[in-house]
Amino acid sequence: MSTAAQLGIPTPGFSSALSYYDALRTARLPAALTQAQRDFFGAHTYGRIDEPGKFHTLWSSDRTEVPV
Repeated sequence: MSTAAQLGIPTPGFSSALSYYDALRTARLPAALTQAQRDFFGAHTYGRIDEPGKFHTLWSSDRTEVPV
């Protein structure tokens, strides 16, 4: 994989498989941006890693965070 990348040889199948495997073995993925966008556009809730529970932000007012 690294040699192919250095030589500019596309390996989409291997790259996708490696990315999938990395996601499976990772304890925590960076999904904060996705959660924030879902909360903004659809009033979904999001979780935090520093506090238990679900939260919702009032985006149209003063951006107060409300526990749900």
